[in-house]
Amino acid sequence: MQNFRKVFGAGKPVIAMVHLGALPGSPLYDEGAGLEGLYQGALADLRALQAAGFDAVMFGNENDRPYEFKVDVASTATMAAIIGRLRAEITVPFGVNVLWDAMASVALAAATGAAFVREIFTGVYASDMGTWAPNAGEAMRYRNRLGRRDLAMLYNVSAEFADSLDRRPLPDRARSAVFSSVPDAVLVSGAITGEAARMEDLEGVKRVLPDVPVLANTGVKHATVADVLAVADGCIVGSALKVDGHTWNAVDPDRAADFMARVRASR
Repeated sequence: MQNFRKVFGAGKPVIAMVHLGALPGSPLYDEGAGLEGLYQGALADLRALQAAGFDAVMFGNENDRPYEFKVDVASTATMAAIIGRLRAEITVPFGVNVLWDAMASVALAAATGAAFVREIFTGVYASDMGTWAPNAGEAMRYRNRLGRRDLAMLYNVSAEFADSLDRRPLPDRARSAVFSSVPDAVLVSGAITGEAARMEDLEGVKRVLPDVPVLANTGVKHATVADVLAVADGCIVGSALKVDGHTWNAVDPDRAADFMARVRASR
């Protein structure tokens, strides 16, 4: 939790996603646009989000579908190259997420100087990608070996595209993850990207973790952000900021500005 507060202070941060286009080697990669196209798209989104006043941004490879548990080295390298080119433009804390590879996410954070990382670090899941059993101990020790004890680890405890094989209620799993794995924050998600976490899930996790930052991870909308922030300690938002609210579109500067205006009013 100390790392989380060092990055975000005592407020309720709103973190905006910079969804990179599909990376080289993934089925949806646009060879015509190439690496320059990936960079220019990320640059435009970053500038729009920072102009809107978001507290932080997070770079992710959301469009590398179908997802993998162990990504190609080229995916991590390409993300590092793009973020490296963007560093002079970044004016807020930034994080990274390499879906769904915890070790790659930590490595990318170390290479780029990211302040935080989001990933599934605990649990066992039946998922669209097969049986999924991440290893929090391995990831946390890797972070320390890379000299990044300051890296804030944001644990998503309700994985998208998956169902937990652990039948304990979500609040119990979240409480156990905090005890056993020492995350800096806990994230609560909906079923897939862009779908909201259930308010009863947010409320239940926050009730058992009153002293741990609990953030809504998916599906926060303009109409719901005030209600979400009344319960959660912050949120991560992506799809709602895009043209027509569609995940795979570019960031709409007007939608982004309107979202943060509502955040400021609620805070």
